[in-house]
Amino acid sequence: MAAGAVVRGPVEVKTEALVVGGGLAGAAVAITLARAGRDVVLVEREAGPKHKVCGEFLSAEALGYLGGLGVEVAALGAVKIARVRMAGREVRLPFEAMSVTRRALDEALLERVAEVGARVLRGSAVEGVERMGERWSARIGREQNVEAGAAFLATGKHDLRGWGRPEGRQDGLVAFKMYWRLSAEQARAMDGVVELFLYRGGYAGLQLVEDGSANLGCLIEREELKRLGGGWEKLLEAMLAGSGELRERLRGAEPVLGRALAVSAIPYGMVRERTAGVWCVGDQAAVIPSFTGDGMSIALHTGMLAARMYLEGATAREFQRRVGAELRRQVGLATWISRGMVGVPRVMAGVVRVWPGVLGVVAKGTRIASR
Repeated sequence: MAAGAVVRGPVEVKTEALVVGGGLAGAAVAITLARAGRDVVLVEREAGPKHKVCGEFLSAEALGYLGGLGVEVAALGAVKIARVRMAGREVRLPFEAMSVTRRALDEALLERVAEVGARVLRGSAVEGVERMGERWSARIGREQNVEAGAAFLATGKHDLRGWGRPEGRQDGLVAFKMYWRLSAEQARAMDGVVELFLYRGGYAGLQLVEDGSANLGCLIEREELKRLGGGWEKLLEAMLAGSGELRERLRGAEPVLGRALAVSAIPYGMVRERTAGVWCVGDQAAVIPSFTGDGMSIALHTGMLAARMYLEGATAREFQRRVGAELRRQVGLATWISRGMVGVPRVMAGVVRVWPGVLGVVAKGTRIASR
């Protein structure tokens, strides 16, 4: 098979490094290793572009990582974000930021993976990864396998059988995502802004993306969702009733997707510091609450760090320990704040109204260090 070939469907291969998952973290691993001349196979279960539950906020650190990987988000039509708004108060972000859909960004990264010489297997779902002596074996379908000397787990919010993540510090949340076509008036009000909304049992974020629509990402406690009657429509009704600001933003708006995307069992606050030999990156390494907008930065950071440490001869165990040391404080702080936003939204909104600058302090305090 030619280097850089994009293969659709499962294929039996042997390689030095196997990357399971073609999102941000997986692509970062594959690009970094392939550019160092290593033989890499990346397996992505989706056969083509697809939307994902994600806030789609790119911090300065994330933009730096993407540039280093050879992906310029401006060329994808990314929208600039300079300010954050909450509870009727607005402050300037302490860093530059942009927004672009995961559908566009993930595809650009996978194209880059192929460009630098890695092999990409698309439309192939890995059913399991296990140790076979000194090598790793990944099952694809019933009979196909990929054998590798090292395995990198980058499956995002979806756990691979046998490799479930540890519990988080704020479990029991369900996340939804819907794109909206805002009215001209509300689109102007959202220009250059990411806005946060609080309501009983959860919170949401809204920002424009490259096609002119707005991404509304929201979460809710599972028990509160049950109390509401379950489902996106019930949640939307409750959000609009609980937040006058969100009700105003969606006045005259039209949903873009046929149905909302959803994902559950999100282990907010989880930082994986131990491993049984697999390199766990992205949301498999750490899950920071979504209001920080740092999830994509962590995915890129852990992917590139894992690849660099592997090239330097480090072990997966050493990598996970370093991830813990680098992310434990920021993820812990963000989770503590997230609990307050979910548990006592009126108190949190009151703090912001009295001290708007706290938004900038929180934004700066939950960043990861760019390296």
